[in-house]
Amino acid sequence: MKPGRAIRALILTAATALFAGTVAACSPEPASSGSPAPSGSSNSDAYQALIVSGPVADAAAVQGNKWASAVKQAGVLRIGGTETSELFSLLDPVSGQVKGFDAAIGQMLSRYILGEVKTSVKQVTVDTRESLLQNGNVDTVIATYSITPAREKSVDFAGPYYVSQAGILVKADNTTINGVADLAGKTVVTQANSTGVATVQKYAPEATLQPLPDNAQCVASVEQGDADAYVIDQALLLNQVVSNDKVKIAGEPFGPKDSYGIGVPKGSDGKAFVNEFLTKIIADGTWAKAWQLTIGDRTNLSTPPAAPTPGTIES
Repeated sequence: MKPGRAIRALILTAATALFAGTVAACSPEPASSGSPAPSGSSNSDAYQALIVSGPVADAAAVQGNKWASAVKQAGVLRIGGTETSELFSLLDPVSGQVKGFDAAIGQMLSRYILGEVKTSVKQVTVDTRESLLQNGNVDTVIATYSITPAREKSVDFAGPYYVSQAGILVKADNTTINGVADLAGKTVVTQANSTGVATVQKYAPEATLQPLPDNAQCVASVEQGDADAYVIDQALLLNQVVSNDKVKIAGEPFGPKDSYGIGVPKGSDGKAFVNEFLTKIIADGTWAKAWQLTIGDRTNLSTPPAAPTPGTIES
C-alpha cells in the first residue's frame, strides 16, 4: 500500500533525520500479513540492473584476503539473513528472489567477490546470529544487525552500512501525537527486552510504558486503540506503513543512533575487505540508488539519507 497524502507529509517531514540512528538492537521483523508482493516486473528489472551495476573486486584483492578467497573457492556467499522484512529483505513469491536493502547489499557483495550474483540465505534470529558465524555456518550476517559492544565480543562488524533512530507509530487518524514531546500522559508500547524500553523511559518519562512480547502485538495494540503509540526503530516502523494503512509515522526520529553492521567471524580479515566494498558503493552512488529503489520509492521519500562512513560509529 502507498501512504496517503497525510501519511506522506508526516514521513517527508521526518526524511532529513530518518536514517540517523535507532532505539532497538534490531532483529528481523516479519512483514505484515496480507502485504502486497514487493514489486512488479518493472521494479524487478530495475532491481536486477542495480545489482549488476556495482563494482567487482580485482582478482588479486580477492586472492589476498583469506575470507574473500574462501568465498570465491566455495563459489557462493553464504548469508545469514531473513526473507520476511518488508523493505530490507523480503522473498518475492512470484520471482523467487529476495529483494530489499539488506538483500541488495548482500547480492552486490556476492558479485564483488565472485563476479556474479550467487548467494544462499540462512534464516537468522536475534538469538542465532552470533552462533552461526562462530560455527562457520554462514560467511556473513546482513540482517539489520546493530553494532553493539556486547556483540563485538563474539563477532566483527564491517560498516556501518546504515544508521537509524527511534520512531513513533500511531493510528492513521491520530492528530494529537506529532513528536516525542506529545507522548507525555499517553500509553506507549514497545517490545520487551529491546532498547525501546530505555528510550521511552528517557525521552518520554511521563508516558505510561507497556512492554509487549513482539512487533505484531505492539502494532495490533495501536490499531485497536489499546495504546496511543508504539516506539521502536524507525526502520522497522517503515515496514508497517508500507503495508498497513491503519497506521502512520508521527514526527521526527529521536534518541540514540543505531548503526547496522555486516557481521563476519571474529578475527577475520573479512571486515577490512567488506569495508572496502562498502566504501566503493557509497562513493560511486550505488548505495544511494539501492536505498532509493528499495526504501525511498516504497515510502514516498525522494532524498536518500547521508551514507555512513564504514569504520566510524556515530554516537
